[in-house]
Amino acid sequence: MRILGTILLTGALTGSTLLLGGATVAAQTKTLQGDAVVVSATIEAIEHGTRTITLKAEDGTYETLQVPPEMTRFNELKVGDKITARYYENVVIRMKKPGEAAVDLDTAALTRGTGQSPAGTAAMQRTITVTVTALDPKKMTVTVKGPNDYNYSRHVTDKKAFAQLKVGDRLDMTWTDALLISADPGKK
Repeated sequence: MRILGTILLTGALTGSTLLLGGATVAAQTKTLQGDAVVVSATIEAIEHGTRTITLKAEDGTYETLQVPPEMTRFNELKVGDKITARYYENVVIRMKKPGEAAVDLDTAALTRGTGQSPAGTAAMQRTITVTVTALDPKKMTVTVKGPNDYNYSRHVTDKKAFAQLKVGDRLDMTWTDALLISADPGKK
């Protein structure tokens, strides 16, 4: 609740949207769908002097968060408002062509909502080039190495995709995270 509460509050109060930078997509790509999570909480208390807000999650737990001054729509929130966060993630893997330059980039954007209530979208995308360093056909795992001695191992469920990999292959891995946040007025 703490992490999602902080992210949820950040986006709801800034009313912003994050724009994604595009990654080059070639013929051999594979998308690994990640989590899609929806979390809602109700504003139980607001302390304007200290810029704190207390949220009550659907499971009955409470979380008090301090809101930074950059959250310009803080004063629009009211006790009883419902804050909803929708979080999505996925990974796209693309086989690199021989001689193609390596990439290591982050993109992020935050865009304010245009509606009556505070809302917005935040997104982050990270693309790096990695090299396949190990394959375990029995466990169906691939291990890759990337920038800054980044090492990552993952179980591969797609047997056809796994069969195409070999040690030394270079891949672009793109992680995308998006968070859509809205604050809706409470029941009167």
